[in-house]
Formats: sequence, structure tokens, C-alpha cells
Amino acid sequence: MPMDAVSSRGNGDSPELAALMGDDIDELYDHAPCGNLATRPDGTITQINSTLLGWLGHTRAELVGRRRFRELLTVGGQVYYETHLSPLLRMSGEINGIALELRAADGTRLPVLVTAATRTGPDGEPVAVRMTVFDARERRAYEQELLRARRDAEGDRERLRGLVAGLQRSLLPASLPTPPGLHTAGHYRMASADEVGGDFYDLFPLGAGRWGFFLGDVCGKGVEAAAVTAAARYTLRAAAVYDPTPEAVLRNLNSVLYQEYRDQAHRHCTVVFGVLTPDGDGWSATIAGGGHPPPLLVRADGTAAYQHTTGGTLIGILAEPRLVSRTLRLAPGDTLVLYSDGLTEARTAEGRYGSDALEAFARKLAPAPAPQLMAAFVELLGTFAVLDDDVALMTVGVARDGVGTGDAAP
Repeated sequence: MPMDAVSSRGNGDSPELAALMGDDIDELYDHAPCGNLATRPDGTITQINSTLLGWLGHTRAELVGRRRFRELLTVGGQVYYETHLSPLLRMSGEINGIALELRAADGTRLPVLVTAATRTGPDGEPVAVRMTVFDARERRAYEQELLRARRDAEGDRERLRGLVAGLQRSLLPASLPTPPGLHTAGHYRMASADEVGGDFYDLFPLGAGRWGFFLGDVCGKGVEAAAVTAAARYTLRAAAVYDPTPEAVLRNLNSVLYQEYRDQAHRHCTVVFGVLTPDGDGWSATIAGGGHPPPLLVRADGTAAYQHTTGGTLIGILAEPRLVSRTLRLAPGDTLVLYSDGLTEARTAEGRYGSDALEAFARKLAPAPAPQLMAAFVELLGTFAVLDDDVALMTVGVARDGVGTGDAAP
């Protein structure tokens, strides 16, 4: 640095003090906590500080005037420097915080961050390039630790999803049976792969040609909701063995949930329970609802309408719930559709889907057998913009030809 520049900075200080300040500046450059170097426009090294020489294990004589900066880089770094960084430096005159790897004298790799600026002469042409090199080894180690932690977290998440999926499957029938002369189908769509839901359904024999069926939704999610779901499913099946009257079955379930979970954040559920009985060339279905959305009946004549059990209360909330049942006749070609409210509460691009849209959708499909209806509903689920809640679906229909088919529950 010229002495007159140092003196002017010294604000009139003595020549001895100015010289001392100049020595300090040289010391700061040579032993800075970062690497400093300068090159000609062609990349030949003209100056390099002791810090960078120490990192690389080279002497100044080995590099200054003999080597180009690109030669200090790894092979990949050389290609990147020539194809990207050098042209960018010529165009803009500077580069900032570029990650590269230097190759030390012993062959080891040194991750660094490089900042460079071009110095031009009076004619505007580049005369030198000044570079600052920061040691990025600790940063690289930190990044690698973050990557390891991310991989571990992803592995833990996949294991969690596997456990959740397994637990969810255990709460559903492996497949739906096929009563003589009926079509059946079931489907379960999880809103989140990370959390077990509380929807459930089943179809099972009661003897004397009768079949019981139900579909319900436990309040909440997670392991606690799963425990209530398991209790509800097995209670319904067990209660139907002693008294298959739908109101009696739901009253039994209400007693269990009310006694066991009334002090545990309102662990209640909504549910539809029904009994199918052969009736001539069709079936009769007696259903009772406990606060659950009404089933849809898709008729062979091309109509579709909700089958309300108005007045049924949530199961597990009151000691003595009000329960209402009704009996339907299912003729050949008729299909009963049961679903949880995750379907009607799903959101399209225009807003909440809703029960009116669901009824109109079913009417367009009528008439259709249970598997065909289920396929259409599953396709519908894939069109929603947002599915906040799990969806359980079950279809039970009377075959036109008297030969039924079943569908495995996904």
C-alpha cells in the first residue's frame, strides 16, 4: 500500500506509525481467517496468502506464477469453473459464495465458498481477479449431519406409515363376504398416511339367511380413536348375535362407549346399523341411525334418494339415546350406499362438496350394481381438491340375475 495513502488514513500520524499500520494490513491479508489470492485474467496465480497455502499444503513458490486457479480445483470443479463461473465472472465482474472443492497437495478435498471480483484498468479491460476463499468444512459437516437426520426422519416416517397402515387394516374386514344374490363392495380412503382414522364398516352373517351390516365414524384420530373403533366394531358384531334388532344393537354400543369413554374427551361415534333379510326376489333392510349421514338408495328404475332415520342421536354421548329405525325393500337391481361424512365434507375447487352434489352424482349413475357404483365413488374421491377426513364406503346391492359378487376391501 502506498505510504501517502497510509499517512492520509493516519490523519497526520508519524511516518513510524504509518509504517506500523501498513505492516498490520499486510499481516491481516497474509494471516486472515480466510484464504486470499489474486490472479491474472487468464487465471495464473500472482498472489496467495499463508492461510490458503496452509490449507492446501503448498509453498508460495509452487503456485505463484506457475499454476492457475482452476488447477487447484477437483476435476468436477474445473469443469464447472470453465463452463459457468469463468464466463459469469467475465460478464458480471463478480461471483459470490460459490461452493467448490479445492484439491490439497496430499490429494484430500477441501470444500470452500469462493467470492471473486475483477479489477479493471483505465481502459476498462480486466487486469486482475481478486478472490476470497472461505473454509466450508464445518458447514459441509453440518449439511451432511442435516442430510443424515433427514434420511433418519424419512425412515422413521415410513416405518410410522407402515404401522399406521397396518393398524388401519386391522380395523377393517380383509374382504367383504358375498351373501347369495347380492353384490357387495367396500373401500377406505385415508386422508393422511401419518395418522390412523376412526371410520369402520363390516358385513357379517347372523344366521337364518340374515346378514348384519354397519358403517360408522369415531370422533377424532390417532391411537385413542383406533381403540374406540376396535371396541365399536366388535361390540356391534357381538351385540347382533344376542339381539339383531338395529335399535338394540346401537343401544348396546352406546352403553359400552358411554361407560368406558365418557370421561375421555367425548369418545363418541356416528353409525348406521342394519339387518338384511331375504324377501321374495329381493331383500328387506331394516336400518337404524345413530347421528350418521343417511344411506343412499340407488334404484333399478334410475332414481336415487337418501333414506333418512331422522332423530337418531350420536352414540356414546347420552346414557339413553334416541334411536330410530326404518325398513326398506331392495328389489333386484337396487343398491344401498353407505358412506362416512368425509365424502360430503371434501372440498372441490368451488367449495364443500355437500350432500346435494352426492345425491345428484348417485342419480347420474343409477342404475348400477354395487362394484360399478363403488368404482365410480372411488374415482370421485380422486377428483377432490382437499380431502380433510377419512372416507369409508360400502355398497350392498341385489343382483338382477340372482348371482352376487363381492369386492375385497382395499
